[in-house]
Amino acid sequence: MIRSAKFQIGQIVRHRIYDFRGVVFDVDPIFDNTEEWYQSIPEDMRPIKDQPFYHLFAENDQTEYIAYVSEQNLLPDERGGLLRHPQINEVFEIDDDGQYRARRYGEH
Repeated sequence: MIRSAKFQIGQIVRHRIYDFRGVVFDVDPIFDNTEEWYQSIPEDMRPIKDQPFYHLFAENDQTEYIAYVSEQNLLPDERGGLLRHPQINEVFEIDDDGQYRARRYGEH
């Protein structure tokens, strides 16, 4: 059974355990990364594969990066405020409500 995604493209989320937040730019309905990547996660923290996984433009206090995170490890971000990740502006624009909205193809 494939569940529908809890978080939407453009939504800001934070990790349940680690101190980082990010904006969702893609969603896989189930795990779709390498087995090597999956096995690199400590066994006691390894998420089930049969759930949505999210591609995030992520950041913490030190750096910006791309993260791939299971739905069980994400929460809605309550802090508010925009993110500084340099790739965000390639994919999103800010709407009148201060939310990220996916750009239409060719729009800059």
